[in-house]
Amino acid sequence: MKLDVEGLSLSGMTVVVVEDDETLRTLLVDILVELGAGCDAFGNAEDALIHLMGAKGECSLMVVDHGVPGSIKGMEFISMAHEKWPGLPAILTSGYQLDASQVTPPVTYLFKPWSLDELTVAIEQALPKQGQHSSQSSGASLPGRF
Repeated sequence: MKLDVEGLSLSGMTVVVVEDDETLRTLLVDILVELGAGCDAFGNAEDALIHLMGAKGECSLMVVDHGVPGSIKGMEFISMAHEKWPGLPAILTSGYQLDASQVTPPVTYLFKPWSLDELTVAIEQALPKQGQHSSQSSGASLPGRF
């Protein structure tokens, strides 16, 4: 795959992907790797949380499906990660329209099915701007604004 995404580089970043659909998980990883990121991908939030705890939160971005199997759902996983590492950039995906109150800051919401353009916009919105710290995020960033 050869992407032409002007100005977006994830070089040196590590992204944790939590997606139960194997095809979509593989596609996400391929796109993120093409953008320069290293990826750790999981089919459920429990395995991703164990990994993240072992990695001591060394992660630049999380891309998490809300409706993953298991006892921990996507937004709950992100909230648990934020308890330990506040401000860790996160993108929550779902094929179901979520109520804005379900998406707590600082999270970018990406509705499925998404296009490559929508994914890159979500990544740009989720990552802190140069010179800012991610812990300064003040609210959920929701494309299309809820």
